[in-house]
Amino acid sequence: MAGVTARIAAWLERGLGFLAASLLAALLALVLTNVGLRYLFHTGFVGAEELAIWMHVTLIAVGAPLALNGPLAMRLDVFVRSLPGRLRVAAGIGADAYSVLAALVLLFGGAEIMTALGGISPTLGLPEWIRFGVLVGSGLLVLILLVLRRLSEGRTLALLLSLAIGAAAHAIPMIVAAEPSLPASLFLALAAGLGLVLSAPLPHAFLAAAHLAIAFGGSLPAPAIVSTAVTGMSKFLLLAIPFFLLAGALLTISGTAGRLVRLAETLVGHRRAGLAQTTLLTSVLFSGASGSSVANAAFGASTFYPELVRNGYAPERAGALIAATSVLDNVIPPSIAFLLLAAVTNLPVGPLLVGGFVAGGLMALCLAAAIHLVAGETRSKKRATGAERRRAALLALPALGLGVIVVAGIRFGIVTTTEAAALAAAYTLALAVAARLKTAALYEAVRQSATAAAAIGLLIGTAGPFAFLLAVDDVAGLVSQFVSTLGGGAVAVLLLSNLVLLVAGLVLDIGAAILLLGPILLPVAVSAGIDPIQFGVIVVVNLMIHGLTPPLGILILVVGGVTCVPASALFRAVLPYLAALLVSLSILIAIALLT
Repeated sequence: MAGVTARIAAWLERGLGFLAASLLAALLALVLTNVGLRYLFHTGFVGAEELAIWMHVTLIAVGAPLALNGPLAMRLDVFVRSLPGRLRVAAGIGADAYSVLAALVLLFGGAEIMTALGGISPTLGLPEWIRFGVLVGSGLLVLILLVLRRLSEGRTLALLLSLAIGAAAHAIPMIVAAEPSLPASLFLALAAGLGLVLSAPLPHAFLAAAHLAIAFGGSLPAPAIVSTAVTGMSKFLLLAIPFFLLAGALLTISGTAGRLVRLAETLVGHRRAGLAQTTLLTSVLFSGASGSSVANAAFGASTFYPELVRNGYAPERAGALIAATSVLDNVIPPSIAFLLLAAVTNLPVGPLLVGGFVAGGLMALCLAAAIHLVAGETRSKKRATGAERRRAALLALPALGLGVIVVAGIRFGIVTTTEAAALAAAYTLALAVAARLKTAALYEAVRQSATAAAAIGLLIGTAGPFAFLLAVDDVAGLVSQFVSTLGGGAVAVLLLSNLVLLVAGLVLDIGAAILLLGPILLPVAVSAGIDPIQFGVIVVVNLMIHGLTPPLGILILVVGGVTCVPASALFRAVLPYLAALLVSLSILIAIALLT
């Protein structure tokens, strides 16, 4: 029985992966075709942008069930790992109950919208309920995959208990209607926090908590929760995320990223701790193409880690170095973190990316100083000749030019952010084809990018109801009043905001923290006279540093997973680099106060 269910689950996951990859490929073709028609023939498809948004929502719905397990689930499992056997089993049942409840919210909430919503899209000529109806299928698929996986693991009793608890929790708002004096967003936060402690997937914790908050005065019934989630996903700007992820994946498998390594080696390989400095500079160069710190952490862990260990670095110090340098990828453009911030705050993307260049450069300098002081490696390579450097630079031009073209195109208004991301993906696809990669490798890159984009998109959507309740409860006003009691000046705002971000980043995924706290803190900063672009850059830098902090520390967990070095050892070894990044954050805060 277990073997049969495992094969069915694997078959279903392969099918969903193929469908997600096909949707991403079709989405890329649609955007590129429309860009070509607009710039070459001054025309375009009517409704192309809306169709792309609908396809993106469908991609999220198809790929979301695949994020039940693995890093894409965004589970905070540090607490569960410390529990004894029976309590760990109980926590697993509770985590699955959150997933069951989230699936039921999507299933029944989406079904209510489908039956109640009328109207036809004026540009597409399709019923409006379709965009919401795809999440009904997503909820059903989450349930099916969860059942199949637990049966294949022989956890039948645990599965039955999680199904019963999830179903009972779904019925709670219909039989309980408390009128507490505390805001509903507080109960939502507590319920989501419990889900995180139990190691439930973060998007599922958000959805389930939003539903439970109805019983405590929450103003969003299940259909409104789904509607708010879909609205959060339905932004053309967010299409840039799967395209940038695809560009980074194709850049790596095409071998172009290896040329960046060679260029960095010729520039700094001869210095003290030359290999460590090469790792840092490669991260800086790779940042201009990938936009994903997780992607760079995985790349560095597989590329540099063995060489660092062979050159005398302790395994934990080598892994910590790779994790610390990977922070730069979501600061130096193109940056997915800045795209998320722009999507929820309506800040212009171009100036944010320029600010990211400055902040990323400062962070790199601080990390370089830390490497020089603490790196154990003193051996260095022979200084490269001018001819070797020129040859390495020439070979690396395709990758270097990609970042410049993308940022320049966005900054000067030549293309939109999404169009620039699509052009980047097409460019790296051409590089991959020129490298004569096999079709299987190309497909795997597209599939992985589509799955990762779906997980990020689901997080964006499920954070929407939380953000709505925070707005209803006027949390931004409460923060503003608290700041006013501290003087209301720029110093008080920056200190309080960074304190809030530093605390929240310890237990929240970076993307979730941006989505929830960005809209709250930005108006307070603007009212205190702080430049919104500078503040946005500080928010991203602050939260990216949490890729290295326990217990969540996603970059530490990624590097540990690839290298098999315990996360606890990596957290200790990364302290000098963490201090260097905090110095760079302090400098950025000082600059914001002086300008």
